[in-house]
Amino acid sequence: MTDTHFRILDEQKLSAFHWRAILVTGLGVFCDGYDISSISLVLTEALNFYHVGKAAIPITKGWLTASALVGSMLGAAVFGLLAQKGRKRFYGLDALILGVGALAQAFMPTWQTLVLCRFILGVGVGADYVLSPTIMAEHANRADRGKAIGLGFGTMWPIGALAAALVNLLLVSFHVAPDVAWRVVLAGGCIPALGVMYFRRRMPESARFLARVAGDQARAQAAVAEVSGETAAPPPAIDTRPLWQVLRQHAGHIFAGALLWMVYDLVVYATILFGPDIIAQNLGMRPEIYQIETELIFTIPPSILMSWFLLDRLGRKPVQVWGFIAGGLVLVVFAWMRATAGVPALAAYLVYGLFNIAQTGPGLVSGAGVYGVELAPTRIRSVAQSITVVGGRIGAATAGFVFPLLNAQLGFVTTILGLAGLSVVGGVLSQILVPETGKRSLEEINLEHIRVTG
Repeated sequence: MTDTHFRILDEQKLSAFHWRAILVTGLGVFCDGYDISSISLVLTEALNFYHVGKAAIPITKGWLTASALVGSMLGAAVFGLLAQKGRKRFYGLDALILGVGALAQAFMPTWQTLVLCRFILGVGVGADYVLSPTIMAEHANRADRGKAIGLGFGTMWPIGALAAALVNLLLVSFHVAPDVAWRVVLAGGCIPALGVMYFRRRMPESARFLARVAGDQARAQAAVAEVSGETAAPPPAIDTRPLWQVLRQHAGHIFAGALLWMVYDLVVYATILFGPDIIAQNLGMRPEIYQIETELIFTIPPSILMSWFLLDRLGRKPVQVWGFIAGGLVLVVFAWMRATAGVPALAAYLVYGLFNIAQTGPGLVSGAGVYGVELAPTRIRSVAQSITVVGGRIGAATAGFVFPLLNAQLGFVTTILGLAGLSVVGGVLSQILVPETGKRSLEEINLEHIRVTG
């Protein structure tokens, strides 16, 4: 069942407008993939430049990798509230923060100031994680909403990580001095961030926001026509329900989405943040080669294929549940291979690649912010998305701080087994806590057309 007021948006075909929106919104996640993964590529060079002693390396690594993730919690919380005043109004400011923060990293005199700089950069990341999925979901059609979010967020992240590795490899190939190269790699994230600002300012405001939150019915009708090219039906009345009342009504699903994103980020960010450093070293591979091969072979192709063929046809839950469970089982095999003498490193790497393929499933659902935007009505969608983003960032930041310490104290194999168990738990929780949202209108999922107009 589709809300009659937004039927044109829900039932239109995937159009040129949608593809532009996927690119414009996805470039923010590209920057996140670049900025978050780039630090893992140059950790050793940065630590050497700042003369960090061996005893302090695990703690310093934690601060450098997790600071942007902590900053993103603040960015998500602040911009989730600001977006209640307009999605487009603040769209572009997030990219500005991302760009300035990325560029400033090249000029930090101490590792402590680099941590602060990455915290500020993270504010932009958190802001984008609220604004971009919310805008994309509210513009998307019903049948392709999963595809649009999956391609724009789940796929653009590893492409950004690949770009960071390619920049690093290029600098290494030209024998650029390490003390210069690591700064260039980190600062490179400013280019896409600042470049996309103009196009973000030209994105139309969401018709759902204009009707349900702003109460501007004329502009809402015009926005539907701009996106679809068709004459829109009279839009619905403003949703006047108190914010906290609506939050209470939907709190169960919102916090379930936050928990699932937290579990996903705990598992996957331990490998993202330290894969090129700890895991690649464990396998005897150069960090940038490890990251390039991993993204090109095991992450980007399955992300595109799952987004296109599975997210809308099969549904969100099966993709996430089986991705979590398969990823956990593969990690058990990977840990056994690393604990067994005589197992070739290449064989272990291929098995680890299967983990990346499996985790693509929950990465396209929880990791792309699907539940935050689909399991909340328009009245509170940006706030709900900020809550789920904060949940994910807590998981990612915890992974950044804890993984190097656990690896140092418990060993690589035991730490990987812990991640395997957590991944299986994520699959079980996904089956229990959230409904299927695929191919349903946003209004139907949240009974918005009944609670507001009934």
